[in-house]
Amino acid sequence: MALCADGYGATVETQPETDRIPGGVMTEQHPLVVAGDDILLDEILRVAAAAGCEVERAPDLDAARGRWARAPLVVLDEEAASAPNRLLRRNKVLLVCKGAPTPATWERAFNTGSEKVLSLPDEEGDLIGEFADVVDGPARDDGVVIGVIGGRGGAGASVLAAAVAYRAEKSGGGGLLVDCDPLGGGVDVLLAAERDRGPRWPELDLGGRVTMTALSEALPRKRYTTGSLSFVSYGREGPGPGPDAIEGVLCAGRRAGRTVVCDLPRYFGMETSTVIGLADLIVVVVPAELRACAAAKQVLARLEPHAARIGVAVRRPSPSGLGPREIADAVGAPLITSMGRERFLPAALDRGEFTPRRRGHLATAAAEVLAAARGNLTGASR
Repeated sequence: MALCADGYGATVETQPETDRIPGGVMTEQHPLVVAGDDILLDEILRVAAAAGCEVERAPDLDAARGRWARAPLVVLDEEAASAPNRLLRRNKVLLVCKGAPTPATWERAFNTGSEKVLSLPDEEGDLIGEFADVVDGPARDDGVVIGVIGGRGGAGASVLAAAVAYRAEKSGGGGLLVDCDPLGGGVDVLLAAERDRGPRWPELDLGGRVTMTALSEALPRKRYTTGSLSFVSYGREGPGPGPDAIEGVLCAGRRAGRTVVCDLPRYFGMETSTVIGLADLIVVVVPAELRACAAAKQVLARLEPHAARIGVAVRRPSPSGLGPREIADAVGAPLITSMGRERFLPAALDRGEFTPRRRGHLATAAAEVLAAARGNLTGASR
């Protein structure tokens, strides 16, 4: 992953016995790279830097002896692996080769106890993933992805998405708001953070595996008196994300135990389909109006394959006196929550003063959406 706006380029510091590549979060132990081929070594170090992972380096197995057992991951090249191996067998050893593996490559992998053989450049993404696993640590099982979509235009999906993400951040698990609507004006404008520094989608160059550690360092955070919220927003111009970039951000957040909340458009391109396929819960926001019900039913028809993960958030009041459960029944999806009008919210949004409140209809709805998403996660297997 390259985060162009913040320049995650790597440099090499030479220290006695060890070369280190500064990149991501410092950990107590770093992967060990044992390589004698300078060209292949440069490629491995470049991949580690792309993953935001700091590594230690040894030129051969003898020099690696003191760090062999304690490193969370060992990456060997064929030159290092061809020497006699007098070290104890251990887990998480990879052998990296140039081009397709030969019979001699597999023999070296066996002699060194390597679990995998990865060829560069074809399997660079797999190697990034191995380094990223070290940076992020073991994948957590409490990460959640929530998609929020309007049953009709102007339903208030973006506001609810922001409130849910903020509530998740305040609850201690960590929230991340992801803008997936290129025609929505940008969630940074909703948050009154359009002048805050940090990359938007056009400046994020994401390829392959993404680490939440690197994202957290790069992404802007909207700060409030009672907390803050990380977000990814569309810019005023420039390209939006492709499906791979969106999937990378969502999966990074989930692995790190974050609650990732996606503000979705009402049309279904590849980006929207990517979020819907990954989401633990899809919330359709429906104003309590007859026409909104009809529009929401069309949205639900597009979501039919994912019906078990869909719920409705009803926005009151109803001009005709219909209750939230009647609206949900008319739309054809379970009711998750309903929320009344917040008197001062429209004017605050227009002034660029969106500050989530600790109490009120929106805060209650956000809490109920989070509870539903975590309930879905508990009852589902991934």
